[in-house]
Amino acid sequence: MQEFKFDVQMLIEGQGLSEDAVIEYITANMKGDCLLVVGDEELLKLHFHTNEPWEVLKYCNALGDIHDIVIENMVRQEKGLKG
Repeated sequence: MQEFKFDVQMLIEGQGLSEDAVIEYITANMKGDCLLVVGDEELLKLHFHTNEPWEVLKYCNALGDIHDIVIENMVRQEKGLKG
């Protein structure tokens, strides 16, 4: 069984974005794994496994415009169902 249920992916568009700052904040404040943040000061791509995707959305929305949001239920996928 998966420890973290949701695979969260999104793009964050803004000004003065920092991969390191996002990683540091999420690591310190949210439970999850497989965190990946890549990009530059204007566009970041985020990937994270968590049980509370709404917390990730809330934080990232405060950083800039979020779009191309994907939240997949990995427990359903593991059972062969649409995630």
